Amino acid sequence: MHRTSELANEISRRSFLNRTMGLSLGSIALSNLAQEDNCFGSSMTDLTKLQPHHLPKAKRVIFLTQSGGPSQIDLFDAKPGLEKFEGTELPASVRNGQRLTGMTANQKQLVMPARAKFHKWGSSGATVSEWLPHIGSVADNLCFIKSMTTDYINHAPAMTFLMTGHQLPGRPSAGAWVSYGLGSVNRDLPDYIVLVSKMERPSDQPLYEYYWGSGFLPSRHQGVPLRSGKEPVLYLNNPRGITSKARRTMLDGLNELNRIKFESSLDPEVDTRIRQYEMAFRMQSSVPDLADLSDESEATFKLYGPESRRAGSYASNCILARRLAERGVRFIQLFHPDWDHHKKLTAWCPDRCRDVDQPTAGLLHDLKQRGLLEDTLVVWGGEFGRGIAGQGDFKSPEAGRDHHPRCFTMFMAGGGVKSGFSHGQTDDFSYNVAEDPVHVHDLQATLLHCLGIDHRRLTYPFQGLDMRLSGVEEHQVVTELLS
Repeated sequence: MHRTSELANEISRRSFLNRTMGLSLGSIALSNLAQEDNCFGSSMTDLTKLQPHHLPKAKRVIFLTQSGGPSQIDLFDAKPGLEKFEGTELPASVRNGQRLTGMTANQKQLVMPARAKFHKWGSSGATVSEWLPHIGSVADNLCFIKSMTTDYINHAPAMTFLMTGHQLPGRPSAGAWVSYGLGSVNRDLPDYIVLVSKMERPSDQPLYEYYWGSGFLPSRHQGVPLRSGKEPVLYLNNPRGITSKARRTMLDGLNELNRIKFESSLDPEVDTRIRQYEMAFRMQSSVPDLADLSDESEATFKLYGPESRRAGSYASNCILARRLAERGVRFIQLFHPDWDHHKKLTAWCPDRCRDVDQPTAGLLHDLKQRGLLEDTLVVWGGEFGRGIAGQGDFKSPEAGRDHHPRCFTMFMAGGGVKSGFSHGQTDDFSYNVAEDPVHVHDLQATLLHCLGIDHRRLTYPFQGLDMRLSGVEEHQVVTELLS
């Protein structure tokens, strides 16, 4: 009995730490603690709104994740002097013995300059590829980071690192951290929603569920994927013959059983289970309304481009992202795969650009005209870039580019960041960062800062450590990016 009591006290203590001190968001505003219906009754509260560390510029994030490694050399990082080096071997002083993947390690590193032309756009004079004319047209709204750098050279570790701050699966994703840190402003939708493009041709770029997982955080913070089609969330609809009233009665009984289980075990995951059942019940009405685009105007579909009526397309998902932003969802993440252009760069890369160019620009226009861009942080980019050397015969249309972690480009817009701004520079070969490097952890710290969160204080106790998204090393908010 003594051991049972001791264990219960320890579970209770751990639960308390996880729910309060573990949030590590400074003082929690008691006035913002909202009651959660149908869970534990009037004695329980739901931490739906938490006080940020400092005044936020952004209320939400839309992360336009381009999986596979878009080529910064062909899209954003203009190097007009490279033509004179075409077909010559990359100087050893530039490569400096850096690791290559097994796909190109045994071939000569022959320089292949950009296969697209660049134009200067807007009053900021940003250089953007001819393959992205719509994004170029909104360049004065964008904050380019030309000096991104990561630690990993292969897709899964690099994307896991970008999403979770660690190369190995099992850590919470950025969206889960934001959900955990800030809570929700919409009781009828999850804090974190994921939209994956439905490609018209099969993609060999895998997207793993742990990219939007909750890791060691309570599972209610994980991303909820929305599918295209009649059933956006699996098993959300009532089974045939079950009415909403019957479902409510069954749910009340189930919640009572879970409440008894929680009182005996003090397991936070039982609490999560109750909350998720309740969320699913409310989503039965909120999700169909969200996914039904029939109330969108013809002008909206025209703004987002010809693919915007195809359910599951990147363009359609961009419209859904705006609708989710309007409904107060904290973290909205789109995944668009197939940027892994080891061959046929001049055919496949423009194809991906056509997928995302007009919808991305349309989303920014739409958010701005609705007054949402000023408090929505939009992020666009992938896990790494591409190398300057051609993979295969650089003179052939079959040529591509290999992975390159040492430098790549991302851009942001909206809440908390400068517009019409470009940060950092690469060397003459777009191979190394020459000025103002921005590590992935620095980007994560900056994203959290825009939401009012100090990345060093957003922690969670796990296996004896105070874990955080930005890792244990000292990384900094990139203040030069902030408005």
